[in-house]
Amino acid sequence: MSEPVNEDEHEIAELQVEVAARLLEFVRAPLLGDQHVRGVLPAPDGAPAVRGVLGDRGECAPARLTAYEIPVEAGEDLCTSHDVVSLLRAVHTGTGLHASDQVTSVMGMDLCLVDPARVEGAPFTNDDWVSTLLRCLVFPPENQSGARLRGFLFRERGLLRLYMDSDEVPGVTAADVRPGGALTALLAVLPSMLGEEWLVADSADDPHCDRLVDLTDW
Repeated sequence: MSEPVNEDEHEIAELQVEVAARLLEFVRAPLLGDQHVRGVLPAPDGAPAVRGVLGDRGECAPARLTAYEIPVEAGEDLCTSHDVVSLLRAVHTGTGLHASDQVTSVMGMDLCLVDPARVEGAPFTNDDWVSTLLRCLVFPPENQSGARLRGFLFRERGLLRLYMDSDEVPGVTAADVRPGGALTALLAVLPSMLGEEWLVADSADDPHCDRLVDLTDW
């Protein structure tokens, strides 16, 4: 496959890289039901699409795998890796398949060409939001620093407890957050909020931290 030669091709290639990274977690954990990701393929000939291959865990026989080609262009914009996950879930459950959908084959696998205009993506789960948040904390942008993730715990009512440390606050600070919604805003304020005394909550029942802050309203 040739190297991207213009800005559009470069952006599509970058998105394909992001999709591949995003779908890695579904090789071992199911994407839906008992279906796992068994492959992520860049569309041939530089096409603005990505192909996700689904099948049972550990399955390698092409006849028992299904590939879905999902266009990554949405008007003048590109879709996101989250959009690809949402569409893969929808089409594989049958909620997005229509009589006009094209089904061909590639490398011995059925290949479904997905029309995003005809598919209502499956909603993101709480685990999806948690995974996105944790990945951002483990692999922060190069220009972002100030706090490190030391651990995490799923809590009741859809909450997540993050165990963090920072240069500004001694010891381990636990922060209760709501993973869904404005993750960008939460990630932006998280390092500075670890030291806010007015947010400190009772942490007597948690021996894994020195203090607890409540960020569930952010």
